[in-house]
Amino acid sequence: MGVNAKKLPESQMEREPCCSKLKMFLVSLSFVYFAKAFQGSYMKSSITQIERRFDIPSSLIGVIDGSFEMGNLLVIAFVSYFGAKLHRPRLIGAGCLLMALGSFCTALPHFFMGHYQYETSIEHSSNLTVNTSPCLANQSNTIKDTSSPDGPKAECEQEVGSSMWIYVFLGNMLRGIGETPIMPLGLSYLDDFSQEENTAFYIACVQTVGIMGPMFGFLLGSLCAKMYVDIGSVDLDSLTIHPKDSRWVGAWWLGFLVTGVAALLAGIPFWFLPRSLPKQGKTESSNGPSPEQATFIQEIKREPSAEKPQAVTISEMAKDFLPSLKRLFCNSVFVLLLCVSIVQVNSFMGMITFKPKYMEQIYGQSASKAIFLIGILNLPAVALGIITGGFILKRFKLSVIGAARITIGASFTSFLILLIYYGLSCENTQVAGLTVSYEGVKQVSYQENSLLSQCNLGCTCSLKIWDPVCADHGVTFASPCLAGCKTSTGAGKQLVFHNCSCLEAGPLQSENTSAILGQCPRPNDCESMFKYYMIFSVIGAYISACGATPGYIILLRSIKPELKSLALGIQTLFVRTLGGIPAPIYFGALIDRTCLKWGSKRCGGRGACRLYDSDAFRVVYLGLIYGLYSLSYILWGTLYAKLSRRHRQDTVKKNGKNDGNANGQGDNMHNQKVSPIGTSNKEEVVERETSM
Repeated sequence: MGVNAKKLPESQMEREPCCSKLKMFLVSLSFVYFAKAFQGSYMKSSITQIERRFDIPSSLIGVIDGSFEMGNLLVIAFVSYFGAKLHRPRLIGAGCLLMALGSFCTALPHFFMGHYQYETSIEHSSNLTVNTSPCLANQSNTIKDTSSPDGPKAECEQEVGSSMWIYVFLGNMLRGIGETPIMPLGLSYLDDFSQEENTAFYIACVQTVGIMGPMFGFLLGSLCAKMYVDIGSVDLDSLTIHPKDSRWVGAWWLGFLVTGVAALLAGIPFWFLPRSLPKQGKTESSNGPSPEQATFIQEIKREPSAEKPQAVTISEMAKDFLPSLKRLFCNSVFVLLLCVSIVQVNSFMGMITFKPKYMEQIYGQSASKAIFLIGILNLPAVALGIITGGFILKRFKLSVIGAARITIGASFTSFLILLIYYGLSCENTQVAGLTVSYEGVKQVSYQENSLLSQCNLGCTCSLKIWDPVCADHGVTFASPCLAGCKTSTGAGKQLVFHNCSCLEAGPLQSENTSAILGQCPRPNDCESMFKYYMIFSVIGAYISACGATPGYIILLRSIKPELKSLALGIQTLFVRTLGGIPAPIYFGALIDRTCLKWGSKRCGGRGACRLYDSDAFRVVYLGLIYGLYSLSYILWGTLYAKLSRRHRQDTVKKNGKNDGNANGQGDNMHNQKVSPIGTSNKEEVVERETSM
């Protein structure tokens, strides 16, 4: 029997089936990462559409966007700790179900609200061909500023569903609760049952498949942004706006139905996966600590006696929760890594939330094109960067120090590229009374009265309305009335306004006194500047993503195995609470301060912003990003110094151990006699190092 057993190669005995349960879990987790990223990125891509549909400012849209992290905050710590001791795959499956319900809830307002009615200063109809007079008839068709809180205004607000954004808030929060178990329980499950040298590659595979979700999410967002919000129920020929118009609202609700179905399907396999698995490439009795983990943490060795873990009561788990939390926060590497993550996530969340708006306001791109380019260019670069980082770790078998060098180097290089963005800008759109005076002087004005001039005083125009028209010389007027236009011809998007008094005389005089619907396009050099912006954006995204997988490895290798799920959960809790929630809010609030022209709600009052001061927008947006990233590198330097010190101490210990082994048999006998005390002392030393 023994001879026959020796004939079978050991590598063949340990060979894993191609369809093992661990690989099935890997494939299922990858699809869940895709589904959750699909949902999250679609939400980001729809921010502008939701802001315009509900006529809310950027600060409030930041609160809605942060509701996802609020949902995580409610349950992440308990799910991460108790979930590690329960059936992790089934908890992930339940989370997918909640994510699907959250997406469906987000889409509900569309079916409860009436048709979208954008602000306009003229009556538009597909049968209208001539004889409207904006200058004379403006007051009969404007959105009236009803200041009375009772009566018609209250009924009007109830009719249009001014508070329906709460459904979006709650749906996003429910989606955040559902996503809670996926990352901490999924990654810890992989790390527990896979070989150490395979963990980085598996995580890279999961993240790479996951990054395909944002790509598809932004592409879906681009497609839905091109379709009118009430598609199928209104006559599109009667519309006077187009996708580049700041009043355009796409079919934002449609994508949430698609992403909800994807999350529902992603959760099905987890209901059929086991609670635990044998260690990959090892027998059950050989499960033990990672050699690299022993460098940084005190390992409590436990030999499993059975395949199924012993049942643990909820009270016993709860009793051990606070001590586990204390041990985790005594790990200075974890605390520093947590601080770095919070600062960088603040910067990233603010940047990605308002990046489509930045591309719209600075470079004059439509929302659908901005979203499309992010999905088709930036996100594949991120996916390639993540897999590159994982491959480098596996190929060169880098230690924690090596992983830290890659993460810091990649992040700092991408920051240097980010600095170039400040010089890649375009001038403000020329809007009479806002960015250029009626005397032809370039100046920025935040006052509504600056929209009035001698050429339009006789028209009694409303200053609340944003219904832009473009003159032949490239200057935009806030409405046909403010341009002093007397007549119009055409219908829908083909409307042309004639005899515009503000174009007949004065510094803004033009040979053609007619104006067409919409803002004037940006100069050609702005389009060239946008191309350079996208090139550097793609390069920076790739380099930054190369440090993602090494960053996870630093975390996983610096904490005890039994605390991995709790550590990942606590990191997610703090990062999303202190990074994901406040960043969109204060980014949005500061961006709101750069608004030059606010839209008007149907019942009066301030709606969504229609035009920003692009120079001030750029300073606020990029300035916040630069400041946050600069702070993170101070923390990175402290963390790297601590990791290097531990690495040197471990090297000294190993050299001392080798010298001790060469001292002879007598020393070995002495070591054997004091081994119980020596082991205890060694554990105490490592425990002190961990809490440094």
